[in-house]
Amino acid sequence: MPTPPPGSTCWRPGRTRAASGNPRGSPWLPFGSFPGSYRRSGTSQAQGGRMRIGIFGTGGMADALGTQWARAGHELMVSGRSDPAALAARLGASAGTWRETAAFADVVLLAVPAAAIGEVLAEAGPLAGKVLVDCTNDPDLTGTPVASRITTDAHVVKAFNLAHVDVWRMTPPVFDGRPLSVPLCGDDPGALDAVSTLVRDVGAKPVPAGGLDRAALLEATAAFVIGLWFAGEDAQAILTPVG
Repeated sequence: MPTPPPGSTCWRPGRTRAASGNPRGSPWLPFGSFPGSYRRSGTSQAQGGRMRIGIFGTGGMADALGTQWARAGHELMVSGRSDPAALAARLGASAGTWRETAAFADVVLLAVPAAAIGEVLAEAGPLAGKVLVDCTNDPDLTGTPVASRITTDAHVVKAFNLAHVDVWRMTPPVFDGRPLSVPLCGDDPGALDAVSTLVRDVGAKPVPAGGLDRAALLEATAAFVIGLWFAGEDAQAILTPVG
């Protein structure tokens, strides 16, 4: 992996080259606010970039997405309500507490039950400047949407909540020759850029779907189509092709 130039500092992703102060334009673009963490914009490890990803949770989504991101060359740390050591070993990752994982990460995957989100984020501590990827759904669909219940100073992006966990184990997730599209809802351009890279790293296509205020629509869509799938219906058939 290339090393950042001497004296470089961390900038948020999406800053122009001129923002580095180098009149010729530095190719280094910053990621998040974690000192010393660099990647080239829009790249995976195979293309010369790497992220530090913290995984909150030890269940199926944590395993499936973590496996894909480890394969892409990202550095992972896992924490969970149950012992994270087994999943961490399987991913070639380290294990830590919520707070240790939060401090380590540039991007955090939130993959815990909806009912546990408040407790987990409280124990994780400050997440300012980091990206929080919310892949959760509330199976009971009671109260307010999951996304609006998240209280954090991180940049939240809703993503990865529309497909069954086994889809995220596919390499790549392609159906009838078409890569899976992953809608992203978020307000911070840099966070959306980072999560778009992670979507591409699993072999899928990121689709901008509006601000975080539209995340509730993603959750409602998940509830609707998952209900159809469990009823034995082809949920994909309800959407007509364009043209």
